[in-house]
Amino acid sequence: MTCRFRCGDACFHEVPNTSDNEYVGDVIAGALSRRSMMRAAAVVTVAAAGAGAVTVGAAPEAQAAADAGQGKGHGHGHGQSKPKGARGLRFTPVAPNTNDAVTVPDGYRQNVVIRWGEPILRGAPAFDPENQTAKAQAGQFGYNNDFLALLPLDERGRQLLVANHEYTDEVLMFRGYDAENPTREQVEIAWAAHGLSAVVVEEDRRTGKLTPVTRHQLNRRVTATTEFRLTGPAAGSDLLKTSADRTGRKVLGTLNNCSGGTTPWGTTLHGEENFNQYFANSSRTTDKRYGIGTGATERKWERFDKRFDVAQEPNEVHRFGYVVELDPYDPDSTPRKHTLLGRFKHEAATVRLTSDGRPVVYTGDDERFDYFYKFVGSKRMKKGSSRAAREHNLSLLDEGTLYVAKLTGDSPAIEIDGTGKLPGDGEFDGSGVWIPLVTADEDGAVSHVEGMSAEEVCVFTRLAGDKVGATKMDRPEDIEPSPKTGKVYVALTNNTNRGVGSYAKADEANPRNANKHGHVLELTEHRNRADSLKFGWSLFLVAGDPEDSATYFAGFPKENVSPISCPDNVAFDDHGNLWLSTDGNALGTHDGLFGVATSGERRGELKQFLTVPTGAETCGPLIQDRRVLVAVQHPGEVDGASVENPASTWPDGAGKIVRPAVVAVWRADGSDIGV
Repeated sequence: MTCRFRCGDACFHEVPNTSDNEYVGDVIAGALSRRSMMRAAAVVTVAAAGAGAVTVGAAPEAQAAADAGQGKGHGHGHGQSKPKGARGLRFTPVAPNTNDAVTVPDGYRQNVVIRWGEPILRGAPAFDPENQTAKAQAGQFGYNNDFLALLPLDERGRQLLVANHEYTDEVLMFRGYDAENPTREQVEIAWAAHGLSAVVVEEDRRTGKLTPVTRHQLNRRVTATTEFRLTGPAAGSDLLKTSADRTGRKVLGTLNNCSGGTTPWGTTLHGEENFNQYFANSSRTTDKRYGIGTGATERKWERFDKRFDVAQEPNEVHRFGYVVELDPYDPDSTPRKHTLLGRFKHEAATVRLTSDGRPVVYTGDDERFDYFYKFVGSKRMKKGSSRAAREHNLSLLDEGTLYVAKLTGDSPAIEIDGTGKLPGDGEFDGSGVWIPLVTADEDGAVSHVEGMSAEEVCVFTRLAGDKVGATKMDRPEDIEPSPKTGKVYVALTNNTNRGVGSYAKADEANPRNANKHGHVLELTEHRNRADSLKFGWSLFLVAGDPEDSATYFAGFPKENVSPISCPDNVAFDDHGNLWLSTDGNALGTHDGLFGVATSGERRGELKQFLTVPTGAETCGPLIQDRRVLVAVQHPGEVDGASVENPASTWPDGAGKIVRPAVVAVWRADGSDIGV
């Protein structure tokens, strides 16, 4: 079911990337015009300068048991008063389990912050799943929450929560849903359930709970019909013009927002990921590279709006697949889609600043054998909250250079046999370069890819990556730099096609054939400069059962780590520990959230902090000093499940509809997490 509704059965279709990618990248300069070379050189010059557990189930009695400190799913070390671990990770790990609940360590408590359908805008009604309407949903918290951000407010005990709503599970939303004949009302409810939510939340200082502040003036819903502004080199080009928008600068809605990021200037970024599944009836080669289908879609939206029918509106699909920027502090602002950050299946977009204040954005393309990218801006961020500063900062992602990564291993190819066995030097590692694709400034844009214009690079970024020989990776998803060390961590979820049949075989950066568990890449920019064009890399984790010889945990003794499979979203705590959420655990237990030390004598010690209910994915981890937030996405999403035949009773118990929700976890004694 997850494959059907989240990505349109992507893994059951032909891999979109059929390129050979043997192009070294050093011939790019020869293909540039004199003007292009001069501008590219200027950009490069600037860059160079610059387990004891508490199980909380669905029913109220389960919550009461948790509050009493009872539960199941005990892990190693249960009963220890002071669990060992790196600072920030001193908790007794939760054991792998299949509980239909959110299970947290001993000594921790939790609450459901907000569920699908809870009203957040003035005039929105209480949630009634049997009588839901599109108008009601447009004022309520959306479906399948993913990325989470918590932004500060000048209101005591309050923060602004921003959430992505990736996709909809119609069979779990509507009683008696007919997949072959959805109604217009059901389709319009789904449009309203996609997008983004901004909602103020308030802390109960006595208990640690977070609760939504309904009808606050900053609360906002962005849906599949909200107006967006297209920016960057492709904005206004013929590739983005439609019958409804002759300017090529306005588009309705955002779709399949997966992970994202927060910016130093106070906005949030949201990655449009599996947008391909919403568009029908394509016959173009360029669309095939993006996985656009030739027939009808799962949801049949094309029956109700021609913009989802490529045969009728060939350019509408070109207007999705970007990084979206939202100003959560201005509920009347128009969100933007930044074409300079490229068009592909963005899992996330995380930001850091160069030493001179320019933005650097990392983003991955969540597809088997696709690439990961870096954008280096050319304008400096302005400090302050004046209107002029905010307008300037909202344009930072429209000038600079987009790069794609090429990795080279340092071990003989014969030592990479596809089993995950470490090479002779004891580590999967090597070097890499960032290959420029397109540069834009106030005078215009230039392509660095032979045979492609700047607009084409922005709209057909995957093809640009093919041409310059980027390294094919095993589903690069979330990417985030450490605030402590500056090292960049890339979650590579899995790729069961690696080394199968005619598909690309294992290499040092993707060392296992039929890779079902994934791995985590640690990247060190040259001289630790965010704008560097060179980097070193190593595999920090090779996921799976620690008893499997093909796994690796940064050299830490494997008998002392938790099993992990399919790393997806990443986050950091203030101690520099990396936190990993999983999606699609191939070890037979439920997905969860894990913390792992990245430095010191415990580097590589990985501990499971929580697990999520049946059918659910752990998303949007957000680690604060005294609180952890996760988005519990698609609970009950199991083949054969429906409203009438639920596979989960989370979060409200038997007889209630299954609802995605945001969960907060804190220590019962009010102390910091894991200390």
